[in-house]
This record gives sequence, C-alpha cells and structure tokens, in this order.
Amino acid sequence: MKITRHLLHGDAAKKVAFSASPNHGGEFAAGLPDTIVLHCTAGRDAKSAILTLKDPTVKSSSHLVVGRDGSVTQLVPFNAIAWHAGKSAWEGRTGLNDFSLGIEIDNAGRLDRQGEKYFSWFGKEYPRDEVFEGVHRNESEISYWHRYQEQDIELVRKICSLLIKAYPIKLILGHEEIAPGRKVDPGPAFPLDRLREKLLAADRDGSGPPSPVIAKPLASGVVIASSLNIRRDPLASAPKAADPLAQGAAVKILARKPGWLYVSAECKGWVSAEFVRETAGKEGG
Repeated sequence: MKITRHLLHGDAAKKVAFSASPNHGGEFAAGLPDTIVLHCTAGRDAKSAILTLKDPTVKSSSHLVVGRDGSVTQLVPFNAIAWHAGKSAWEGRTGLNDFSLGIEIDNAGRLDRQGEKYFSWFGKEYPRDEVFEGVHRNESEISYWHRYQEQDIELVRKICSLLIKAYPIKLILGHEEIAPGRKVDPGPAFPLDRLREKLLAADRDGSGPPSPVIAKPLASGVVIASSLNIRRDPLASAPKAADPLAQGAAVKILARKPGWLYVSAECKGWVSAEFVRETAGKEGG
C-alpha cells in the first residue's frame, strides 16, 4: 500500500476502495494532522458502517473503514477533516476532529452475556471463540467484547505506519481515551498500547530521557491488575523500577503519555494505563 495525494492505494495483495462521504470539513491547518484516533464500528459489518458514514443526515464520517474481510475503504482524503471524534479532549486540546485522522475497525464492540451465550446490542449471537473477556481501561469490572482478528490488527498497524511516514503523527489514541464516559471503543480487545508502542516508541532500550519532575498529582488511582509492573520509562521493554504493584494498590498519577501513567506509590515509575482505575481528580480527555 502507499499514500498518494492524500489517498490510500492498494497493491496486488491489498485492494483499497475510495467511496466519498459528504460528511467532512475543510483541510487541516498547517502541521496537521498529528494524531490518529482508532474506533470500532460497533455494528453488523463494514458495509453497514460505510453506508452510515456516507449518510448526509448522520453528519458523521471517518477517513478509513477496515473490514474483517481485509477490505479498506477510504471515505475522506487524509488532508481533510472527517467527523469521527465528536465531543473530545486530550492534553488541553478539544475537538479532536481538527487534529486527527479517524480509522474505523469492523467490530461489534461490547457484548452482553446471557447464560453461556454472547450477544451484540443489535441481537447477533457470537461464538465463544470470538469473545474477549477483559477490563476496559475506563472501568473496573470484567466485561465481554467482540474479539479482533489478528490480520485486522496487523492491517491497522501497517496503515498507521504509512500515515506516520506521510504526516507529522505524534499520537495514536482510542476514542475511549478522548471521550471517556461517552465512548468505549476500540475497547480492551484491541491491543492499543502494544500497537502504539511498536509504532511510536523511539527509544526502546530503556535509556530514554529522565522521569519528569511534577509539581502536584493530576489524579489518584487504584491498580486493577493482579500485579502491575512499574518501569523506569514508558516502554514495555524498559527496566523495572521496583517490584510489581499489587492489585488494589493506591497510586498518585503524576504524568501521562499515550497508554502510560507516571505514578507514585512505594516508588515512582511508569505503568500501563489500562491497569489503573482513576478514582479522583480525573481530568477530561
């Protein structure tokens, strides 16, 4: 695949279609977009999502829709503002549409367990091998989700890699992170932290810049994993700063990076954000 004139093009192995949506704004300002926001369609299939995102009465769109059949459909050129983020905020910026590219991934999202069966909000039953069981980064209880296919995850990774090379991308975020409480996608079944670490972590040997100096905590939190590694830098490959934190351990959140929190507990270090439930002082976005 390649990007030419703000459009994604396929090759012999990957076909990419363009199907224009009327739901978009003007061009990005200079130096933008600098962020990718990942979503899930939370619907029956990619086709139904595309029809919805092209409906002028819906006033919603995204740049790309990635189907479970390996298809990729572009709805808005990468130099134009798509309407995918809605009311959103991240690190002092609001209205993430103006800064970001939106990618929708064909996935039913949250599932409802009824006995030994699992159903989507639109009534479709999913077999157990398509069900992911985990804790959402903005919640504290186990829930059930439609599992992403590994080939879909890899396709999204390749697309994000192309976008990073073509545009000044500095962040990859989930809709759930920029609109917490309102949106839950792409959800815990998608390895968001793993993906952005692979794509955005420039220093992978643990010898990166020193930990930040913080004037006051941003929030408090509680560890929800059975044990949580605390590291010297916001990388899964970074050396551990201390013994793992136990489930239920209270932490003070001192700083944030995509997918990571710099916390103070018995010591200070970086932990994976998806395993900490914030309990007080949580900032919007």
